[in-house]
Amino acid sequence: MNGLRVVPARRHGQERLYVCLTDGRSVAWYDRDTARVNLLSEDRREDVLGVLRPFLTGPVTVGPPPVPTSAELARLALHPDDDLAPNRAGEALLIDLDRDPGPAHRLRPDPRRRALAAEQTVGTALDRLEGGGWHTLHSVPLPGGDRVHHLLIGPAGLFCLHTLPAHKQRVVVTGPMVTVGRRDARPLLRRVRADADRAAHALTAEVRAVLAVVGAARLDVPVPPREVRVLRDTDLPGLARLGGVLKPADVEALHAMARDRHTWLKV
Repeated sequence: MNGLRVVPARRHGQERLYVCLTDGRSVAWYDRDTARVNLLSEDRREDVLGVLRPFLTGPVTVGPPPVPTSAELARLALHPDDDLAPNRAGEALLIDLDRDPGPAHRLRPDPRRRALAAEQTVGTALDRLEGGGWHTLHSVPLPGGDRVHHLLIGPAGLFCLHTLPAHKQRVVVTGPMVTVGRRDARPLLRRVRADADRAAHALTAEVRAVLAVVGAARLDVPVPPREVRVLRDTDLPGLARLGGVLKPADVEALHAMARDRHTWLKV
């Protein structure tokens, strides 16, 4: 027996297997996403590979942990309470529903739950872009109780997304006005642009506004607005195919800045 045990864990959204001594200290970890075994002690190489062998599913790279980038160092320096990266899609709504679930029986569905389902749909679509050099932050809090539903950062730039639930309804976008079903039109695009402007101010970078329409039976945009993209949730993967404007180092630096809660305190 070599006194090592394998402990599974998730860290910063990545699935890892830690190899620990009996006192709990780590001597290595296996990162499934990168297929790399990071050794903290070269003397333990054979023991580590031996205990990990049942978990390895293919070729792996073995070596010391890579030197962290400046963006990674900034992320690691964040207090957990200030790190927005763990926020789930619809985080603010989840917290609100947990605090006040509303009456058990009601005549109409709680609109917060429709909004939550829509944000989760958009969040899932955006999270699937992560492997291509993209990062997504959800439910970014802004002063005054507002929030950015989703912030997407990647090679094609930064996008501030506002989710609009429209289950099986017709949506008409005319100028700044948006009409959902039989409800009164409202100037929603002004809110979407304002959120993107606040994000641009916080990050000192260009941020493009997107209205993500979820579940609409029909979407009519007679004249596409100049400053806001109007997309169905099924069209969101197309954002990843836009031309590249940011280098990987810029993407990481902007992500490190955006995930810090303090970045958003004065916008």
